[in-house]
Amino acid sequence: MKNTKLMSATLALCLLFLLPLINAEAASSKGPELECRYLGAIESVYLSQHVKYAQRDKALQDRVIDQYIKHLDIFKISLLATDVAEIKKSMANIFDNIKTKDCSPLDNAEKIVLKRMKERAEFVKKMLGKDYKLDTKVEFIFDSQKKPFATTQKEAEDFLRKYVHFQISNYLSADEKIDEAKTNVVKSWDRNVKRLAEQKAEKNYSEYLDAFALALDPHSSYFSRDQNEDFRIQMSLSLEGIGATLSSQDGFTVIEALVPGGAASRSGLVQAQDKIVAVGQGEKGAMENVIEMDLPDVVKKIRGPKGTKVRLIVLRKKGEEKNRLEVTLVRDQVKLEDEAAALHYLDKEVGGVKKKIAVLELPSFYSDNRRGGRSAASDLKKLITDARNAKADGVVLDLSNNGGGSLEDAVKIAGLFFATGNVVKQSAREENNSEAREIALKDTDSTVDWPGPMAVLTSRISASASEIVSGTLKDYKRAVIVGSEHTFGKGSVQTVMDIPPQSGELGAVKVTVGMFFTPGGFSTQHRGVEADVKIPGAYDQDDIGEKYLDYSLPPKQLPPFLSQDAYVKEGKDAWIPLESNWLKSLADKSKARVEKSEDFKKIVDDLSKEKSRGKLIKVSESVKDKEKRESKKAAKNAPKEDKEKEYLKRADVQEAANVVADLLGLEAGNSVAKKQ
Repeated sequence: MKNTKLMSATLALCLLFLLPLINAEAASSKGPELECRYLGAIESVYLSQHVKYAQRDKALQDRVIDQYIKHLDIFKISLLATDVAEIKKSMANIFDNIKTKDCSPLDNAEKIVLKRMKERAEFVKKMLGKDYKLDTKVEFIFDSQKKPFATTQKEAEDFLRKYVHFQISNYLSADEKIDEAKTNVVKSWDRNVKRLAEQKAEKNYSEYLDAFALALDPHSSYFSRDQNEDFRIQMSLSLEGIGATLSSQDGFTVIEALVPGGAASRSGLVQAQDKIVAVGQGEKGAMENVIEMDLPDVVKKIRGPKGTKVRLIVLRKKGEEKNRLEVTLVRDQVKLEDEAAALHYLDKEVGGVKKKIAVLELPSFYSDNRRGGRSAASDLKKLITDARNAKADGVVLDLSNNGGGSLEDAVKIAGLFFATGNVVKQSAREENNSEAREIALKDTDSTVDWPGPMAVLTSRISASASEIVSGTLKDYKRAVIVGSEHTFGKGSVQTVMDIPPQSGELGAVKVTVGMFFTPGGFSTQHRGVEADVKIPGAYDQDDIGEKYLDYSLPPKQLPPFLSQDAYVKEGKDAWIPLESNWLKSLADKSKARVEKSEDFKKIVDDLSKEKSRGKLIKVSESVKDKEKRESKKAAKNAPKEDKEKEYLKRADVQEAANVVADLLGLEAGNSVAKKQ
């Protein structure tokens, strides 16, 4: 989550003082690579701003080491318990090592992983020899949190054998022949070995810094240069390139989907599932083979300034044949509209009269700070105006798939639905054992853009800025919260700063700088925002939530700080605070509908199956996974009109609109009663 401009300015000033070494040495080096000598200074950036941790100690070091080992072998497939013990021993004084610019423990750890990866690759080759037969009865638990590192080579190979059967079954479920599946699995392991052997130290140091950040709390992290660029694109919803979503499959860069209106889509020359095998710059630049190349490196070659040309050689499967095509595309500005706010309508009947419900879909709290850049708040404000002009009777604000984003936009969006007043308080870290400072962020625009009945749709993955908006509107009794029992429970604030400032040549730090509280005085940390009307959701799983993450910060509470100026009792901007008996009535009516709904019954049944199966992987069920994958691919590439139809069919969206319709009836009845 982005912080306020004041905090950003403070951080920038801090960075300028903390990183003279980085500024000077990055400028004089041949290339802006992350080197060992920079790590200590970057660590100090985190400690200078983190809400809780201000210094290195033994407890923090132990957590850093644990997180770093997770980066090395997250699924516990390669390393043995003895390897982990050796790595921990060599990193026993890693903070001192970093201070003296000695990264040999990190380099040695990577060598151990490479050695084990080579052994695992050799085992896979032998296993998938001419006598190999798929064992469809194989079952295994694939939960790295509960699975210990293997103590012997045999134990490691026994698990790997099961995992390889699962890999083969996935290829077979994608209609590949057994020999082709075997070849692809072997190649994937060889690729892993090759990638690790050729990996620059910069990648290893980047992973160490990310481990350091994650040892502070789950939401602090380190962005490499590529990750930082992707983050900026995500927040601005804009980039310059061909307009295609890419993925890496079996050594090929595959076009997953075309962005509507993008250069690739307009050209008609490329299609989803085309495999990119070579890239050339301009009209005459040499074609460079990109097979087996890391996806971020391929993306760099394809992205480029608007108006420039890029040539691609693609493989396209047509029946049993594969055609090789060369295409030239002109790069253009790409607007990532699928991630932008959108307006839809649903008709519902209230007392025999048809009512129009506006559904405001907001996938993220995006914000482009550049002059003329778009933001979630400004987009949503325009859509609400459109809804009012269309004579909408009620509104659903859908935050059910929204993981957060810009804090500034969250404040502005909450303020669209009441007059002026407090939206959130942010606490900074404690200094010299004094109590944490708190900064109140207010909506200062007295206009109530939507004064009518409304609901906010949430889920277990609605987080951060989504919880600020839904929690604030709940505290002011402004909106009915419809969704899972509670939201994700992320009540912390992060800021992202380039290193060095303004250039980002060495990446960026994302650091947790405070906790936030909604006007009722509640931190959403761990507890989330409780729904007024509870409905089953696809993410209602026990292990989804902030409190299940490593080193999550503890929750806190403040005295309420509701603003009376938020309420408007008369005039065109007047809105009616929700009454507790209304909420009970709405919940009862919704429960009756949900119990009769086949769509919700399916959601509950699917959740029950997932819970009973736990983390158990069954090779025999991989065909079902194939159907899910194909369904997702089809949905991703469907026309905009079809996507909208599928979205509006969703059981939770329909039920949220039903709740607003019920609310319209209650408000109408209340108005009649007052007149009498």
